Amino acid sequence: MTGLPFSFEFPKATRFNIGGGWVLEPEYLAIVIGLTFYTGAFIAEIVRAGINAVSHGQTEAAHSLGIKPNQTMRLVILPQALRVIVPPLTSQYLNLTKNSSLATAVGYPEITAIFAGTSLNQTGQAIEIIAMTMAFYLSISLLISMFMNWYNKRIALVER
Repeated sequence: MTGLPFSFEFPKATRFNIGGGWVLEPEYLAIVIGLTFYTGAFIAEIVRAGINAVSHGQTEAAHSLGIKPNQTMRLVILPQALRVIVPPLTSQYLNLTKNSSLATAVGYPEITAIFAGTSLNQTGQAIEIIAMTMAFYLSISLLISMFMNWYNKRIALVER
């Protein structure tokens, strides 16, 4: 479909090793688990604070109208809470992008290690390699920021 060869292989016992299948590297697993727990804790706190920012009177009003609790959360509380949640969530997504460069610390070859490590050692052109690394992170950060700003404008309260 994409033009690239892709096939599923089951691991097989070969003469001295196991061949085929996918390999889950421990460095990759360490960085995924670390960033997941670290960022997940911050995002959970942002969402909790956003939900708590909605007045309790909104919940009471929804219950007095006979709206069920799950619909109250989905139709009344979350739309109001998103106005509070989205700005710090944008910062947290940008922080996650920058923190992904810490994968080098556990030995996983990610973009910073490849650009600033391998390519720099091969070419010896430090300014160009660091500029490419900066341009990569800048473009990713700008894309995330543009999308989150678009979403923030979409859910903003419309004044009459």
